Amino acid sequence: MKKPKYKRIMLKISGEALAGDKGFGLDQPTINAIAEKVKECYDMGVEIAIVVGGGNFWRGRTGEGMDRSRADHMGMLATVINSLALLDALEHLGVESRVQTAIEMRQIAEPYIRLKAARHLEKGRVVIFACGTGNPFFSTDTTAALRAAEIDAEVILLAKKVDGVYDSDPNLNPDAKKFDSLSFIDVLNKGLGVMDSTATSLCMDNNIPILVFGLNDPENIKRAVMGEEIGTLVSR
Repeated sequence: MKKPKYKRIMLKISGEALAGDKGFGLDQPTINAIAEKVKECYDMGVEIAIVVGGGNFWRGRTGEGMDRSRADHMGMLATVINSLALLDALEHLGVESRVQTAIEMRQIAEPYIRLKAARHLEKGRVVIFACGTGNPFFSTDTTAALRAAEIDAEVILLAKKVDGVYDSDPNLNPDAKKFDSLSFIDVLNKGLGVMDSTATSLCMDNNIPILVFGLNDPENIKRAVMGEEIGTLVSR
């Protein structure tokens, strides 16, 4: 049996992905399908950490005219809803999981403690990080990069609505060119929308490759873990 390419991964899932075709809120069949593929990777012995966005409920920039810090804190709370939904789906499949939040809410989740998160992974538990970094002005992409560095993840699997990185928006430009691979410097210099510049710089400084792929087919999560050539690989 073919072995997975990575032992410890950081899986970043956009909040919009959890909404399925509805575009807002949570779509349970979609969440279940994602959880099933996470379980398949889990069953192969892969140590899995997850960061989920909150864009299916709220984005900081949605609150036009609102104090930015407050709007970002609202977005952090949206990630908790998504994290708990994914936790529930994983537990129904028998996958032992934990949610850790960067803002303390002990009644529903553990506070984020790096060493405890690492210990959960070593014990074969999936760890879901919620509330971003706990600070406004930082995206969940930056959270994924920061947590990946803290737990020594080998790669960030960036699951998005598009199937890779393009030189322009493929939804607007039918002639947009898809890249198979890019360097961190290329992403920064060309202003490509892989992750925000803070997250990209953090990955570059810590030599954490980013594999960008589409989540339209949840099977892509397993393909990415197995090292199949999908999406776009951003590395040195």
